[in-house]
Amino acid sequence: MASLNLAQFLNGLTFAALLFIVASGFTLIFGLLRIVNLAHGALYLFGGYIGFSVAGATGNFALGALASMLCVALMGVVLNVGLLRFVQGYELRQVLLTLGVAFVLNDLALVIWGGDTFSMPVPEMFRGAVRVAGVFYPKYRLFVLGLGIVVFIALWLLLNRTRLGALIRAGVDDAEMVEAMGINIRRVFLATFMLGASLAGLGGAVGGAFLTLYPTADAEILVFSLAVVIIGGRGSLVGAAVGALLVGLLNTIGQVMFPELAYFVIFGPMAAILAFRPLGLFGRAA
Repeated sequence: MASLNLAQFLNGLTFAALLFIVASGFTLIFGLLRIVNLAHGALYLFGGYIGFSVAGATGNFALGALASMLCVALMGVVLNVGLLRFVQGYELRQVLLTLGVAFVLNDLALVIWGGDTFSMPVPEMFRGAVRVAGVFYPKYRLFVLGLGIVVFIALWLLLNRTRLGALIRAGVDDAEMVEAMGINIRRVFLATFMLGASLAGLGGAVGGAFLTLYPTADAEILVFSLAVVIIGGRGSLVGAAVGALLVGLLNTIGQVMFPELAYFVIFGPMAAILAFRPLGLFGRAA
């Protein structure tokens, strides 16, 4: 029983790591830039398909993940510059626009890859299992856990220890003042949007190896990402990490103990948290 509980706990942690990779990009776009991008899940799925195709053609997982990040970042440029700039400041219009983009991307994915289920090929070095506290656990899932930690550290350092991070935070608080200092804040925000989109692509490539890729995966990951950001608090990287941890563990517990109430196990506590903390655990007023 103890070994089973440990395995489920590790499942929750590794799923939380994947959620954080995806939701951290959503946090940058929605939390910091105040852009409601409901196409984030579609970018995740499209990135996963691109990573699958490139990795399958080259036999190189890292190259597939890199191609996924680059391609989805470029899609983010098209989305931001070509469409979202026309609805800046109008959240309802952003919702409708990005929802429409998500439908278009889903149809394109169906045309290109069909409706079959695909799995990203796992690198040879991450195949098999390793012994963890008496339990044999897949190496790849532990790799995802480590990658989630690396992404958190890298983003924290970027936002809190670099000039770009300072410009992002300053631009969110007072874009006009930053512009008056001779800095093109639009380029800073575009770079931030590209980073958020590339994280969705990375999540698709990484998640495609153990969650698989299928036509409705984008909606599922988007729901989880929304729950992570809402629980953690909009615009908080630490909040996204804590939210991902809670959602990942609650999802695992719900599927094992209450499979018929799996979503309630997540969204019930979320409703309770918001009743006392309307801005989320680490959120703050704009």
